[in-house]
Amino acid sequence: MMPLSNCMLPSQIARGPHVGPLRVPEEEDLRQEDVHAPANAAGVPFAVAPAAELSEGNYAAPRKHTTSPFVTGNSVLALKYKDGVLMACDMLGSYGSTKRFKSVNRIIKVNDSTIVGASGEISDFQHITAMLEDMTTRDFCYDDGCSMTPKEVYSYLCRVLYNRRSKMDPLWNSLVVAGVNKGEKFVGSVGMLGTSYEDSHVATSFGNHLSRPLFREFQRDDMSLEEAMSLMQEALRVLFYRDKNSINKFILSKVDSDGVAVSQPFALDTKWDLKAFINPNKHAVGSW
Repeated sequence: MMPLSNCMLPSQIARGPHVGPLRVPEEEDLRQEDVHAPANAAGVPFAVAPAAELSEGNYAAPRKHTTSPFVTGNSVLALKYKDGVLMACDMLGSYGSTKRFKSVNRIIKVNDSTIVGASGEISDFQHITAMLEDMTTRDFCYDDGCSMTPKEVYSYLCRVLYNRRSKMDPLWNSLVVAGVNKGEKFVGSVGMLGTSYEDSHVATSFGNHLSRPLFREFQRDDMSLEEAMSLMQEALRVLFYRDKNSINKFILSKVDSDGVAVSQPFALDTKWDLKAFINPNKHAVGSW
């Protein structure tokens, strides 16, 4: 048998449907990562050079962007009241139409004056949360007694989402930013394309259609905390009745001059014995 060191072995491997030692590679078939080198002084052939294998840009698969969300959260509601702001949402993480995760917290505390809530893709919100934590850590390290205000956090998130949208790789979230700074109350929302607005009350997802009509009619900037809590609970109850991607498990957060407070998960009292529910198809034309 011929010794291994005397074998005539190719120094390059061709790329294509037919790869073999007798094929003469064409120029366009040769890539830098296809060049092989001995792994040791013994001259063992076909040991891939680590530098060529691990260098940047040698991966043939194209870069892929998120084209549709997988695990999503639904509506986030926020409104102003006399002494501060309230924000609330349910704790459901839907896998498509499946109510898969039922303890997902979609409201985070950024600092002592600001909270952020999110609907949309949960993993993208986790990425945003990491960015906000880095920013908060940087503020702490400056040790200058200053921290970002709600408006500054809101402006930062507007730029982040618009930047990702401009790269055709958006973060699939609608965010709500709320807070109080030196007595000034702030509530704003920014969408996945970077579109944003500020108001006395905001909502995302189905909350735009089901909850904001209630807010437009009953919300006032000078309402008491008890009135604001009652209005928020009624809006959440309507969402639970009308939105199939919702569960009766909510979390509520409050920001005022004393700081941020986040409630424990809670459920609302519901009523399902209405006469219309007994035979819902009674007056429906063509129903079974």
